[in-house]
Amino acid sequence: MQKKYRVKKEREFQKVFQEGASFANRKFVVYRLEPSGQKHFRVGISVGKKVGNAVERNQVKRHIRAVLQELKTELPPIDFIVIARPTTKALPHAEMRSNLIHVLRLAKIIS
Repeated sequence: MQKKYRVKKEREFQKVFQEGASFANRKFVVYRLEPSGQKHFRVGISVGKKVGNAVERNQVKRHIRAVLQELKTELPPIDFIVIARPTTKALPHAEMRSNLIHVLRLAKIIS
């Protein structure tokens, strides 16, 4: 995923956390912020240390990015943050995909 599709700076993360709405299921939490005049979506991914060591956290982030890459055409031009809960490291890719799609539907990011 290209850098233009990522929320990278701390103040951008904080803006989404403070001004956005949150939605959750058992595996993920998603914060979304309404459109700010951009042409495409931007996503921030957060995987905490409770998920595992650096290797495990990076694997979870790669899986999340892969799912979002598949859904790229369905995502509206908004900022959102995906937070992985500790139980996500044990999930196979297909189950992670279905859980992420579920929470994105709850957040009304995809239909």
